Amino acid sequence: MHKIQKLAALSVLPVVAVLVASPVQAAERPACPVPSKAEEKRSGDAKGDQPPRGATAIKGVKVAYIPTGFTNGQVVVNKKNGLTEYSYQWSDDRSEVDRRHRSLWVRVVCWPQANSTAQLKNAPFDLGTFSGTTKTVKIGERRVLTQVGDGALGHGRYAGWVERKGVVVTVMASQPLVPELTKIIEGIGL
Repeated sequence: MHKIQKLAALSVLPVVAVLVASPVQAAERPACPVPSKAEEKRSGDAKGDQPPRGATAIKGVKVAYIPTGFTNGQVVVNKKNGLTEYSYQWSDDRSEVDRRHRSLWVRVVCWPQANSTAQLKNAPFDLGTFSGTTKTVKIGERRVLTQVGDGALGHGRYAGWVERKGVVVTVMASQPLVPELTKIIEGIGL
């Protein structure tokens, strides 16, 4: 081999190494919906939506069933403790202390260590921890951890599951929406 051919062959090696490693590395990373920079800015600026967004409010997540009656919406992004939380909150105009207040919060958490629903009791979430009395139920093919909403989340029912390794979904439905929670959860797809 001539000197130029050797240099050309050696210069291709890093590219080949990257191409060979990429599928393996991609398989190790969880495919988790992540917010765009614009969504992060919107969250940081606390910009709301009137009317609220619909089924695709969270990029990469479809919420096929959203109850009616919401007047406001807001994207929320939080990055802390090695997690990325990407969520959307729908609500009506009633006071949060009013038992008729309607709100729905759907959140996706990119948590690389997540691989079972049981882990959610020890998840390092800032808000929406499973710290109360929990119950595991089966909704469709999912094993879902549920508990009564605590004071920080409002009144209603809180639920969560590991959609796939590294990807957690949580849902908080206010008391008037609890009868529709199963239908809401069944309609969520990533």
